[in-house]
Amino acid sequence: MRVTGGLYGGRTVKCPPGEIRPSMDRRRESLFSILGNLEGQSFLDLFAGSGVVGIEAASREASPVLLIEKDRGKKRVILENLTIVKTDISLWIMDVRRYIDTAKLKWNIIYADPPFPFTGREEIIMQIDKKNILSNNGIIILHHPSSDNWEDGIGSFECYKIKKYGGSILSFFRRK
Repeated sequence: MRVTGGLYGGRTVKCPPGEIRPSMDRRRESLFSILGNLEGQSFLDLFAGSGVVGIEAASREASPVLLIEKDRGKKRVILENLTIVKTDISLWIMDVRRYIDTAKLKWNIIYADPPFPFTGREEIIMQIDKKNILSNNGIIILHHPSSDNWEDGIGSFECYKIKKYGGSILSFFRRK
């Protein structure tokens, strides 16, 4: 995989062992084109996998950037991938739900890309709402199979944009 743009554009990122569904370059490039300038925006990457989405955010000057990944087997490779980043980026190895329950910061952008067999996507969004970790004008981006449909929103979040990529969708949410 490669970083598609920004400060670290063109740099390669390794794929860690274990269950992973690497984010396609085209989808990431499209996502960050939609997001635009991230300078000064905080970015939370839930279910980080290889860390490439968080690295893309840092490459576009988001700060701070926090990656949450449960699988300890991915830690070494993610940390190696993070060595290309010279800005404020961190990795926490922990369960996403536990992180949300204990989070102290509010985030401008929360990106969630759980494994497709994961069945708690809606609950994660509801937990983000309940724990109030999204800033007032913040957005949540959820990557999910096209069989899931949240066009009407989830809880107090409205779905204001949908981008389809083959069998998957990026849904963009903000407070109603």
